[in-house]
Amino acid sequence: MKRYDALKRIVDSLSNELVVCNLGSPSRELYSISDRNSNFYMLGSMGLVSSITLGIALAQPKKRVWCIDGDGSLLMNLGSLSTIANNQPNNLMLIVIDNSSYGSTGNQKTYTSGKTNLETIAEGAGFESITVIEKEEDIVPSLKSLGIGCHFVLIKTQPGNAQVENVPLLPEEIKKRFMKSLAEKI
Repeated sequence: MKRYDALKRIVDSLSNELVVCNLGSPSRELYSISDRNSNFYMLGSMGLVSSITLGIALAQPKKRVWCIDGDGSLLMNLGSLSTIANNQPNNLMLIVIDNSSYGSTGNQKTYTSGKTNLETIAEGAGFESITVIEKEEDIVPSLKSLGIGCHFVLIKTQPGNAQVENVPLLPEEIKKRFMKSLAEKI
């Protein structure tokens, strides 16, 4: 499966969660699959989506917050795993789509194509809930089975980007829409 296929299944699993999506191709793909005001599309700041999601989860403890990150981005900010695991917000799901490549910059290989194992790093950082998904048909049931808690979910995919348009929203528009959804009652 490709990242686009995984994103479609993640969208199928959503109800009223806030979603913060990694920059570049993942954000464009998520936008093309299902644009929602409660989606925050990163258009820059590679490596920071997990940290931003943690801040939102801590500030909005009554809302479920899902982070869609990539292996390359997470590798740029591994310290966020320790920070998330030690804070243990019970409303955060960190979903890492691992395609063993930097998809937004030309599909150069990341170290997950070699010896680096992100689920082992997450365990060492202190995550107590770790799920690894390798088949597309397992995404929806796996995500729906994870209730309240702080979860690390790794979805293994093949490299490659879907041919989709850019997100046509200005960063200010993305922020305003998302801030409005933060203020809405559950």
